[in-house]
Amino acid sequence: MSTPYIGEIRAVGFNFAPQGWAFCNGQSLAISEYDTLFALIGTTYGGDGQTTFNLPNLQSRLAVGSQGGAAGPGLSAYPLGVTAGTESVTLNTTHVPPHQHPFSSKMAAASGGTLTDDPKGAFPGSGNAAPYATAPGNNEALNPNAISGLAQPNPGSQPHNNIQPVLALNYIISLYGIFPPQQ
Repeated sequence: MSTPYIGEIRAVGFNFAPQGWAFCNGQSLAISEYDTLFALIGTTYGGDGQTTFNLPNLQSRLAVGSQGGAAGPGLSAYPLGVTAGTESVTLNTTHVPPHQHPFSSKMAAASGGTLTDDPKGAFPGSGNAAPYATAPGNNEALNPNAISGLAQPNPGSQPHNNIQPVLALNYIISLYGIFPPQQ
């Protein structure tokens, strides 16, 4: 590795932070011990700013470009150090746009009733010429295939996974090195 800039972050495929580096896990560091790194990142990622400051926490997070908090057309602005997003979401009716579903129903009685073409007081029947049926006798079962479809106004109460495909790596930050020159 060439000499890194102080505060430089790298993704690595091994399970330790090399000498002079620390995991980007939000840990608190003493300003007195890492004053140069503190001069660069301050309390952007937390800390009291008097005796401590925090490293960025990239555990279970993806990095997104901040570009000074400015956003291009159609893009969201993310000031440096801001976190956003969530790993799971519970959908509710406000997340589902208004829509309609076709629904069909056959409510012909399995037995009983008389086919008729008069809808008054009748149920949908099973014939084309006489599309209605008079009420069957007491306790008549409806055709078991009478109703099909599913209408559910609430998308559910359990959260679902909201994570894009990922590959877990370790992010490390340089504690020492070259102070980055400004343009």
